[in-house]
Amino acid sequence: MKPRIFLDNSSTTRVDGRVLEAMLPYLRERFGNASSIHSFGQEARAAVEDARRRVAELLGADMREVVFTSGGTESDNAALWGVFRSGYRAGNHIITSKIEHPAVLETCKALESAGAEVTYLPVDSSGRVDPARVAAAVNERTILISIMHANNETGVIQPVEEISALARERGILMHTDAVQSVGKIPANVQRLGVDLLSLSGHKIHAPKGVGVLWIRGGVKLVPFLTGGAHERRRRAGTENVPAIVGLGAAARLAVERLPEMGTRVASLRDRLEEQIKSRMPGVRTNGSAEHRIPNVTNLAFEGIEGEAAVIALDLSGVAVSTGSACSSGSLEPSHVLMGMGLRPEVVQGSLRFSLSYHNTVEEIDGAVEVLSEVVSRLRGLARRGRA
Repeated sequence: MKPRIFLDNSSTTRVDGRVLEAMLPYLRERFGNASSIHSFGQEARAAVEDARRRVAELLGADMREVVFTSGGTESDNAALWGVFRSGYRAGNHIITSKIEHPAVLETCKALESAGAEVTYLPVDSSGRVDPARVAAAVNERTILISIMHANNETGVIQPVEEISALARERGILMHTDAVQSVGKIPANVQRLGVDLLSLSGHKIHAPKGVGVLWIRGGVKLVPFLTGGAHERRRRAGTENVPAIVGLGAAARLAVERLPEMGTRVASLRDRLEEQIKSRMPGVRTNGSAEHRIPNVTNLAFEGIEGEAAVIALDLSGVAVSTGSACSSGSLEPSHVLMGMGLRPEVVQGSLRFSLSYHNTVEEIDGAVEVLSEVVSRLRGLARRGRA
């Protein structure tokens, strides 16, 4: 059998071997509850705090500002609901974009049902939010701006620093969903200027079920989960010590590997694009080629249907996607690509390829071989269907 090739790392990443090694003791002999005062508990507490320090180093933050959660979705919910309920300033208005992850968009819909007013900003044809539109949308009732750092379908990087600056000038809190950018490009919270940032462990080779909400010191949020005094009373619930340890190990690896993400992994992405476009006519890149993370490309193929291509590629051992894994099974076209003004047939023929640190030149070349055969076959079937 041919080796399988995984090019869907925006949906999830494999747990790195060094991450697993760090976790195993906390699944076996070091099983204490991090809130217990005996030696078992204090051993677990020390591991949690070491992981907190590692995450803080990745974000350029104070470790006391790092709150562990169950993942990006909880972090986004905690940020949006926490600000809305905090009453830190008068108002109920939230600004976001039309291309956010469902964890933000669906939360905004729920907030509207709870009395919030939400402005959903459009993006331009390159997939970016215009800061001037953000500024124009702000009013005296605005309490929060939430714009993602990098889009999960196109990899396009948003002008978060500019938007944060205008939010700060007007005394408005700024949140960014950085699930796709952390570990791929610098995500220093001081440089970004945000007040809240969400990240997810399984996007950076940690296990599923663990994430972080970074909360700038002094920002007051109403806890999303209530109960015990865990996480400095900011997120109740017994800490998932093995997963948190894994996230800490993954954060340390992400710091080490960040330069290589911008060089070797970016070159693999470019190699993939160049080979596809040279061997297959009628292929275009969706979104900005200048402002994007180094491991993602979203390509539109004329004359094919994306879902059929994903299935055919999978049968040949290559995993890609048509967009967000959180929207798989949906019959609706990509809200991200539609929001960029692309025609429905372009959207339906688009595929997302997302790489990781672990991908190789051989995998890229092998994937292109398989893709070439699949695209040729699907286009032939489409022509015969029209005949």
